Amino acid sequence: MKRSIILCGVGGQGTILASRLIAAAALRGGIQIRTAETIGMAQRGGSVFSHIRLGDGGASPIIARGTADLIIGFEPGETVRQLPFLRPGGAVVTGTRPVMPVSATIGQSSYDAGAMLDYLRANVANLTVVDGDRAAAELGSSKTLNVVLLGAALRSGALGLDAADLEAAVREDVHDGGELVALRFAADAGEAAAIARGGMDAARAEEGGEEEEGKRAGHGLLGEV
Repeated sequence: MKRSIILCGVGGQGTILASRLIAAAALRGGIQIRTAETIGMAQRGGSVFSHIRLGDGGASPIIARGTADLIIGFEPGETVRQLPFLRPGGAVVTGTRPVMPVSATIGQSSYDAGAMLDYLRANVANLTVVDGDRAAAELGSSKTLNVVLLGAALRSGALGLDAADLEAAVREDVHDGGELVALRFAADAGEAAAIARGGMDAARAEEGGEEEEGKRAGHGLLGEV
C-alpha cells in the first residue's frame, strides 16, 4: 500500500497534530512513513502544511505536484492553494470554516470562502466537505476539527489506514475522550449519512455575516459534493 497525503491549514487549527496521529497509526499498522512539515508561521496564523508518504517507495518525503492521493484541508483557501499537488482522481477532504488572511482583514485584498468551496466542487470529483462548526456543536467541543477531518478521510477510504490503528493513536496521543468520540462520529458512515449534505451554505453565511460566530446555516456535517 502506498499513499501520498497532504494536510494543510492555518496555524492553530491542529494540522500538525493530525499529521502526527496519521504517523502514529501508520506505525501501529507496520506501514513505513516519511513526513515533512512547514510550521514556521504557525504561531502567526500563517500557512501550515505537512507532506506524508505511506508505504514502500522513495526516500524523500516531499510530494511532487500532481501526485498526492489525498489532501486534507482545514481551511478552504489553504485547500485550494494545495490543489495543484492532487493527482487526477485524487480525493479532497476540506473544512468549511474560513480563516481570513491578514491582508483581507486590513482591506488590502478580498477573501471569499464560498468561492473557494465552489472552485473545489467544480474541480474535484472526489470531494468531502465537513462543517467543522456543526461538528463542534454536535460533539460539544471546539477542539475536534482535526480529528473530525481525519474521521471523514477514513470514511472516504482515501486515507489508507486501519480504523482501529487510528483510534488507538488518538487514544494514546491525545488523552482526550472528546477527540476519540469525534473520530468515531465522523468515521461512522451511517451516522454521517443521517446528518449529511453539508457545509456550503454554512461557509457562505459566515462570509456574508449572516450568522453569529460558531453557528452555521448549513444542515449537515458531512457530505459528498
